[in-house]
Amino acid sequence: MIFDRNEKKQVVALLGAGSMGTAIVRRIAAGKKILLGDISEKALERVGDDFRRSGYDVETQVVNALEKDSIEAFAKKAASLGPVMYFIDTAGASPNQAAPEHIVNLDMVGTGYAVDAFGRVMAEGGAGLIISSQAAYMYPIPNEDELQIVNAATERLTELPIVKNVAMQNSGLAYMIAKRVNHLQAQRAAATTWRERRARINTISPGIIVTPLAYDEFNANGAGYQAMIDASAARRVASSDEIADAAAFLLGEHATFINGTDLLIDGGVIASLRTGMFKLQG
Repeated sequence: MIFDRNEKKQVVALLGAGSMGTAIVRRIAAGKKILLGDISEKALERVGDDFRRSGYDVETQVVNALEKDSIEAFAKKAASLGPVMYFIDTAGASPNQAAPEHIVNLDMVGTGYAVDAFGRVMAEGGAGLIISSQAAYMYPIPNEDELQIVNAATERLTELPIVKNVAMQNSGLAYMIAKRVNHLQAQRAAATTWRERRARINTISPGIIVTPLAYDEFNANGAGYQAMIDASAARRVASSDEIADAAAFLLGEHATFINGTDLLIDGGVIASLRTGMFKLQG
């Protein structure tokens, strides 16, 4: 049975087929072509089948988000399917899942490769979204270091002093700095390569969101996460669906004047941190 006879559909590309990314895609992909990319063939098979059984038009491709060539092949595949109107990047590793080197290479450099690659294939009027983290607000990077980051080619990021001398000290610092770099990567792209394509790109910085992978963090540092929940005005965690609602807005027609910025969605954790109502431990 042919469910959809339409041709030349707009393309939605998702890098990282986890629960948050798939929740976002479900909000925006009806009647469009979906390309899912992930390093896990099993995850792609499971998620792709779930989308198909829900009436979506899906293709999948194994992508190693650490490798430039693999990411570029993913972007080229997306462009071959039709006009790439949406790109969402959720690929990453959290502090209790990986060593500093892996976090820097995946969350920072790999994200940079993806922003660069899709900056060459986005269709006019298209929109991109990088999933960052509230952790981006937890370690202030000096202005001179931020300028170096903005002006560095993706391949050179690991050579910068802030990365070599600070991020590599431990996984927590690596994660905080990598996620702040995501903001700067989106800003640079919005002003340069994506601007040339007449496309937009923004970031979202979620707070404590319950996903299957988040339980690794909860199990490793339950007390720290409980303290953040209790210090927030919301006094609760959030779901992937709440992030997806905000993401659909940033990617959609009502946000066409929003470009190169970050939306912090954390229930008030960073507000409590900045006002001294809450202090990070360690």
